[in-house]
Amino acid sequence: MTPPNNALHPTARGETRSVELRGLTGPRVSAGVEPHEMTANFAIQRAIASDAQEVAVMVGELLAEIMNAIGVQAFNFDLAETISRLTDFLDHEKYFVFVARSESGNPVGFIALFESYALYAEGAFGTIPELYVRPEYRTNQLGLRLVSQAKSFGASRGWTRLEVTTPPLPQFDRTLAFYEREGFVISGGPKLKVAL
Repeated sequence: MTPPNNALHPTARGETRSVELRGLTGPRVSAGVEPHEMTANFAIQRAIASDAQEVAVMVGELLAEIMNAIGVQAFNFDLAETISRLTDFLDHEKYFVFVARSESGNPVGFIALFESYALYAEGAFGTIPELYVRPEYRTNQLGLRLVSQAKSFGASRGWTRLEVTTPPLPQFDRTLAFYEREGFVISGGPKLKVAL
């Protein structure tokens, strides 16, 4: 299972668990899915606006998987709107996305980041709103590689830490364990939101 979106993944009751990185790991495998053979022939590249459609399709897959797991229609996903929004975010460096591609160049996963600022974080820090690896690639340690890329990118920008939020539901225990193996620690209570 992929980590839920910090900004977009409410639970049925609006609760989440926050974890932060001061140090970050591996993907989850779905039962019944035949994994692709382990290979080092995956490339991870920073996305540009022309990658928006491929990433948006994976965002849709991620949101569908989350809604299926929680049994709640928690998101209103529109592919065209997501492509447009992501293109703008990438063009204006509001969002940073790294895409994992197979040997044939097909996108198989991605991690998204955005920069935030807070006094409690001692300056600039990064947030992981989405991390997704397609189910058939989840035994290839691509989640680990994408998180490692995020850590390197954040360090290059002078971020003090990375944060991510996961819902406090049993369906996401493996997601939480993934992040904890990578050095993330629980850092806060429920995340709240209000529509504007």
